[in-house]
Amino acid sequence: MIRIDIPGYRLLNMHHLVLDYNGTLACDGTLIGGVRPALIQLAEKLDVHVITADTFGQAKSGLEGIPCHLSILPPDNQAQGKLAYIHHLGREGTVAIGNGRNDRLMLKDAILGIAVVLGEGAAVESLVDADIVTTSIVSALELLQFPLRLTATLRS
Repeated sequence: MIRIDIPGYRLLNMHHLVLDYNGTLACDGTLIGGVRPALIQLAEKLDVHVITADTFGQAKSGLEGIPCHLSILPPDNQAQGKLAYIHHLGREGTVAIGNGRNDRLMLKDAILGIAVVLGEGAAVESLVDADIVTTSIVSALELLQFPLRLTATLRS
């Protein structure tokens, strides 16, 4: 668990990390450099879940050796599927990271939503529904490794 009380914002008790795969952790199906060690380190404090449509069919092999749960969603109603997933885990203890339009609902409803803008861009709806936007998945993961960075960004 990661716990941080952000003045003027809220107390975050984070138990689960839910991430999209393509466009968030991977580019064209290949895991982005620096992601593997960051996820392995975060898995010591959070239950890591990757939920994806697996557009390139490489999520399972890309995540090999990383302690995480992989869920591959059917192509229809992915936004609702991702939202239901974080509700099943408990949205008040879940951090969500994504970039696509199908990530917008989980970013909005999680206790903390982080949108990333990488090579394939990010959906405007997801940017609006996130609490924080980063330009690197490694930077997004570092927010959780060094949670005082969250305070610096979210305090009022």
